Amino acid sequence: MKIVFASDHAGFALKNALVSYVRDELGYEVMDAGPENLDPMDDYPVFIKRATKEVVDGEGEVRAIILGGSGQGEAMQANRFVGVRAAVFYGGAPDTALDIIRLSREHNDANILSFGARFVSEEEAKDAVRLWLSTEKNPEEKYARRIRMMDEG
Repeated sequence: MKIVFASDHAGFALKNALVSYVRDELGYEVMDAGPENLDPMDDYPVFIKRATKEVVDGEGEVRAIILGGSGQGEAMQANRFVGVRAAVFYGGAPDTALDIIRLSREHNDANILSFGARFVSEEEAKDAVRLWLSTEKNPEEKYARRIRMMDEG
């Protein structure tokens, strides 16, 4: 599985840390869709669209991790694509926060994880990424039916 990363300027440092972590420690193939340099005037939709297109074209073999100050705009941009299910993560109480990550995969087959980089530490983000990447979707028909309904609009 390939993991694609993209961010805005507020998520830039955490994106770079997670790219290294996912590639070097977790052993996934990674792609960095940008930005390459820190620019406070960047336009995050450009980078998020690149990452999202990789997920859509990857037909289940590609997931993305996107980052912004809040993660909200990035998730909104990603969720404009049919077949994309971006979940936003802010951290919080460890058990609850990790349950949210797990359920985003099990019940909704989230294929993009959007971080509010201003609200999570690097360690929280690494824990969330590790869990999110290792959690499979629940195969029960009711979850598949609901995902099909989302894709229908």
